[in-house]
Amino acid sequence: MQRMRIGIAITDQNDWTTRALVAAAKQKKLDPAIINLKTANVKIHHDVLYNTNGTDLSELDVVIVRDVGAGTLEGVSFRFDILRQLEMNGTLVINTPQSIQNAANKYHSTCLLAHANLPVPDTRAVQSTEDALNALAEFGDAVIKPIFGYKGIGIVRVKDGIALKPDNKPYPEPVEQLIDKLITEKEMLYIQEFIDNPGRDIRVFVINGEVIGAIYRTAANGTWLNNLSQGGTAARCILSQTQKETCIRAAETIGTIFAGVDIIEGENGLDDTVILEINGTPSGAGIYEAWGINAAEKIIDYVTMGIYR
Repeated sequence: MQRMRIGIAITDQNDWTTRALVAAAKQKKLDPAIINLKTANVKIHHDVLYNTNGTDLSELDVVIVRDVGAGTLEGVSFRFDILRQLEMNGTLVINTPQSIQNAANKYHSTCLLAHANLPVPDTRAVQSTEDALNALAEFGDAVIKPIFGYKGIGIVRVKDGIALKPDNKPYPEPVEQLIDKLITEKEMLYIQEFIDNPGRDIRVFVINGEVIGAIYRTAANGTWLNNLSQGGTAARCILSQTQKETCIRAAETIGTIFAGVDIIEGENGLDDTVILEINGTPSGAGIYEAWGINAAEKIIDYVTMGIYR
């Protein structure tokens, strides 16, 4: 049987999930090629040749996408185009470029989830300062999120007309001035009601239609942002059956094979839950830290079954 040729798309070789994917692949007697799509170049003449630091991407059977790298619209689009073209030519790409883009675009993913009758926060997408201020007044307590943000960077909370940083310190300018500046910079704002919660949210790891584990992410003292990358802490979480089913449906709706589904409990307990967002390139570090569950091993298991079944 021909040996599988597998690539792992990364930007940070020291990232926990990257190292876990490489180790899991080698444990399966695979020889993973570490590829950084930010270094890729393409030659187009009679054929199309994709190269990344000496690796011919078209020779890979599988590409597992941990990260394509941030950057300009042109750069990021180019890297996703490479993944799409590899997929069209028969390479198994997981998660698919389409599903990663679905997940990365918070506005689009929230629309997909709502159309699937899945629970999401009350949300407004606006393109003017007036509409933004009206939405904030309607909510009373709301968060403004970057459409393509990550790690909780750039999130602003507006409570009772005062804009707050994650550490609860107010912004120096009046909220009207801040909103006007954000509208000028971004041309639109994505605003969600702030969900009253026990000071935590939940990250659920779904692989191939199965919940493999979940963690509470609790905000650091004095802050309202729960992301682990912003000082939050991880602890074991036991989900209800309804929560599991919701997260599995959410991952399927977005189109991901593996996903980090972020949910938050409302005032009425476990089953009063809404979906905050989906991560199509999630870290497995928190689940491993809390439970000892290695998501990377399960992703590699899925890949090998997908090729050899």
